[in-house]
Amino acid sequence: MEIRRTDTAVVFIDPQNDVLSEKGANWAAVGASVTENRTVENMERIFEVAKAKGYDVFISPHYFYPTDSGWKMNGPLEAEEFRTRTFARSGPLTLAGFSNSGADWLDRFKQYIEDGKTIVVSPHKVFGPQTNDLVLQLRKRGISKIILGGMLANMCVESHLRELLEQGFEVALVKDATAGPRHPVWGDGYQAAMINYRFLAHAVLSTDETIDAMR
Repeated sequence: MEIRRTDTAVVFIDPQNDVLSEKGANWAAVGASVTENRTVENMERIFEVAKAKGYDVFISPHYFYPTDSGWKMNGPLEAEEFRTRTFARSGPLTLAGFSNSGADWLDRFKQYIEDGKTIVVSPHKVFGPQTNDLVLQLRKRGISKIILGGMLANMCVESHLRELLEQGFEVALVKDATAGPRHPVWGDGYQAAMINYRFLAHAVLSTDETIDAMR
C-alpha cells in the first residue's frame, strides 16, 4: 500500500475522554492496553505528521443523546455504554455540558481536531460508519486510502475497517495507535482485533512505520 497525501487520509475513531483519559468511564477496561501500546502518544505523533505534511484528517466520533435511551435492544457493550453514560451528550443541537465531558476530545488532541481543517463527521451510533457520513466525506475529497486508528480496537475500529474495505478503500491499520478492552469473561479485545486486522487490512503497521511511509 502506497501512502500519499494526494489520495490518503488519516481516520481516527473516538479520540474521546471516555476511552482515552484516566478519568474516562471506560478506563478500568481499556487503561492497561492504552498504556502498554502508548496509544495516546502514538495517535498524537500521527496527528502531528499529518498536519505538517498536509494529509486530510477525519474524526468519526461516538455520541449518545438522551433520545437514544429509547432503544429497545442493545448488545452487551452497548448496554454497558448506556449504564456508564459513555459518550453521553445533552442533545444533537447543543454543546451544553460537552466541554471536558467524557464525550469531548482528549485535551491534548484538541489543537489538531479544532484547527478548522480536520473533518469531524456525524456520529456513528453503534460501531461502524454505516450510520454516519464518513464514506461520503472521504469520497467527496477523492480519498481512496486510509490510515486507521483510534478506539476501541475490536469494536468501532474493526467495524470501520470492515465497512471501509467493503466500500472499496485501501486501509492501513496502525496497530499501536489503538487499544482494546480486557474483560474477565469476554476476553482481550485488542488481541482479538489484531488477529482480524492481519486477515483483513491491506497493511498492519506500527506508528514508526506509518510515519516513515507518510514522509
